[in-house]
Amino acid sequence: MSFDMPIAVCPEFRVLYEDDGVLVVDKAAPLLTHPTGEKNEPTLWHGLHELLAYEVATGGQVSLINRLDRETSGITLVAKTAEAARELGKAMQARLLHKEYFAVVQGEPLWRSACCAEPILRMEDVAETRIHVRQCCHPEGKDCRTEFEVLSRHSGMALLLCRPYTGRMHQIRVHAAYLGHPLVGDKIYGGDESCYLDFIASGWTPELARRLILPRHALHACRLSFPWQGRTITVESALPSDLWGLLKSH
Repeated sequence: MSFDMPIAVCPEFRVLYEDDGVLVVDKAAPLLTHPTGEKNEPTLWHGLHELLAYEVATGGQVSLINRLDRETSGITLVAKTAEAARELGKAMQARLLHKEYFAVVQGEPLWRSACCAEPILRMEDVAETRIHVRQCCHPEGKDCRTEFEVLSRHSGMALLLCRPYTGRMHQIRVHAAYLGHPLVGDKIYGGDESCYLDFIASGWTPELARRLILPRHALHACRLSFPWQGRTITVESALPSDLWGLLKSH
């Protein structure tokens, strides 16, 4: 069963699929998934609690099964009951959730498709970095595999379809950079980590706009298939307007 049209639209996300146990939403960027405790700003978690207020008040819950980075847009799976959370959690552990992403990368790959299976770990475990969350490819890392397919080439960039077969932190971004094609707008893996540090210190500035082009990394969760109650649910989300605009301008 496949779904690709929104059922309901909220300012920061839209509902793509819903039944008694699960909800699938299309998250905007740069919306936080969870509260961080640092700032009182909107999050997907807060928005879902408002949307599902009746369900929560009558014994339901809001459990985010897959969590997207703040700057990653696209499909997020939500369990509305404890039973659904258990079932989907087991499916995720068994790698039965199949995800695809659109990514706009720097440069035009010479290949039509590529697979990166380099292990990934936290960079500060093996090298100096000023960014605590930064990951890197390293032989001592955890097993990791991502497939990439070129969908279109543009002037100095390309649109890729990415299929991660493991769920490591920043996996697509790290593997794309390892292959020589970091994501457009990536403040951590785009080649100069000072972009991230400058952004943390001063926010989005004209200088960062010149260096990064896009105010967020160009990654969108576009397709998700998952087993649910004896069937497979497939939900799709089109390339968002900011990434379309980026490609059209090149």
